[in-house]
Amino acid sequence: MKAKTFLLAAAMAALASGTALAADTTVKLGVLNDMSGLYADISGPGSVVAAQMAADEFMAKNKDFKIEVIGADHQNKADVGSAIARKWYDQENVDAIMDTTTSSVALAVSDVTREKNRIFLISGGGSSDLTGAKCSPNNVHWTYDTWALANGTGSALTKAGGTPWFFITADYAFGAALERDAANAVKSAGGKVAGQVKHPLSATDFSSFLLQAQSSGAKVIGLANAGGDTINAIKQASEFGITQGGQSLAGLLIFSSDVKAMGLQAAQGLLLTEAFYWDLDDNTRAFSKKFADKFNGKMPTSAQAGVYSSAMHYLNAIKDAKTKDAPKVMEQMRATPINDPLFGKGELRIDGRVTHPMYLFKVKKPADSKSPWDLYELIATIPADQAFRPLADGGCPLVKKPG
Repeated sequence: MKAKTFLLAAAMAALASGTALAADTTVKLGVLNDMSGLYADISGPGSVVAAQMAADEFMAKNKDFKIEVIGADHQNKADVGSAIARKWYDQENVDAIMDTTTSSVALAVSDVTREKNRIFLISGGGSSDLTGAKCSPNNVHWTYDTWALANGTGSALTKAGGTPWFFITADYAFGAALERDAANAVKSAGGKVAGQVKHPLSATDFSSFLLQAQSSGAKVIGLANAGGDTINAIKQASEFGITQGGQSLAGLLIFSSDVKAMGLQAAQGLLLTEAFYWDLDDNTRAFSKKFADKFNGKMPTSAQAGVYSSAMHYLNAIKDAKTKDAPKVMEQMRATPINDPLFGKGELRIDGRVTHPMYLFKVKKPADSKSPWDLYELIATIPADQAFRPLADGGCPLVKKPG
C-alpha cells in the first residue's frame, strides 16, 4: 500500500509541475509562411526542410522524444495566417508556430499565440514592432528585424557619403517599418531623406517608382521591400541605367536567394545586411551542405537557417525544463545563453529579441565569384550588442523602466 501511495504521489507531483511525461515528449512544430508567392524562395518549403533537420537531429540524440513538423501557406494574408494559427493550436495540438514571413501575418499570429499561450518562433517576419510596441511574452524573434537591417546598411552607406536617400517601399506593415527604421538610421548618421513612394505587394512594373527616385536627386535609392519585389526593382533599375547615372541602390532586405535569382551582373556592388551566410565559417558550410543535399542543391537563406536554430533552442529548452508549458519553456530559453553554431553568441531578451552578430556584405562582381553560390564579400561584422535596437528604446511594455 505504501508503495502504491508513493507512486501515486509522484505521478501527481509530476503532473502538477509539468514534468515530461509520455505526452510531453511529443512536440509538434508548425511552419507557417509563404509557400508559393513572392517570398517562397526566402522561406517557403525550405523552412520546412530546415525545421525537419532540427527535429531529426534532436530526436537522434533524445530517443524518447517524437518531433512532428507540419507546414502551411498563409498566402501573405493576415486573416488566413491567424485562421491557420487558431486551427493549429485548437485542433491540431501544435506547440509552436515558426518562421512566418510577411510582418502583417506575423503580427496577427503573435496575437493568436499570446491568446492561446503557446510559443511563436519568428524567423522570416521582420518588423521590429514584434519586439517593440507589439511585443509579447510568447515571441522569440530569432533572425533579423527592420531595425538591424536599417542600422547596418543605412548607417554604413550614409557615413560613406550616401545622402540624401529616396525610399521605394512595399505598402504593408513590413515596408513601413523598414522605411521608418532606415530613415531614422540615415538621419542619425547625419543624412537626409529626399522622399519616398509606396508600391503594392507583388508589383511587376517598377518603372514609375524608379523614375520618381531617379528624378529626386537622391544619391541612394533604398528598397524597403523583399523577395520578388526587390528582385524586380533591381532588375528594372539596371535596365534604366540608374547606377550608371551615379545613384546607388540599397537593398534593405536582401537574401542570398534574391541575389542568386537576379544574377551577379544586376546585383553586383549592392551593400546589404544579413544575419547568416552559408560561407561564413566551417559550421555554416557544414549545415548548408546538409541542407542543400535535402533541398535541390540550394543553399539556405538566413530565414531558413533561423528556423533550424530557433527550433533547436526551443527543443532543448523543453528537454531541460521537462515541460512544454509555454511560460516555463520561455523562462528556460531566456536563462540559457545562446552559443549557436550558425548565428553565434547572444541571448533571448525579455522583449523577445534574440541578439547575435549581424554582417555587412557587398555583392561580388561576376568575375570575382568562384562558384554558383559564391555571392558575398564580407565588409564588416556588427557585434551582437550593437546589431539590434537597445532594449530601452523599443517601447516594449514588458521592459521595466528605470526607477
